[in-house]
Amino acid sequence: MNLHPQFIGQEGSEEYAVLPIDEFRAVAEALEDYQDLQDLRRAKEAEAAADTTALADVVARLDLKNG
Repeated sequence: MNLHPQFIGQEGSEEYAVLPIDEFRAVAEALEDYQDLQDLRRAKEAEAAADTTALADVVARLDLKNG
């Protein structure tokens, strides 16, 4: 991702960075994707020791048939 920020400041100090809207939206989407990935990793870690049931076992227990 290429960013083209414009820096704004006073007295030689950069205080703000301004991005074109498309670049800002791309950065925001990337950050949201990263947060989603972090949330997924935490959830998988929290459920790592949870009991599981195979789909075939569920189908058998519920006496479900294909088709």
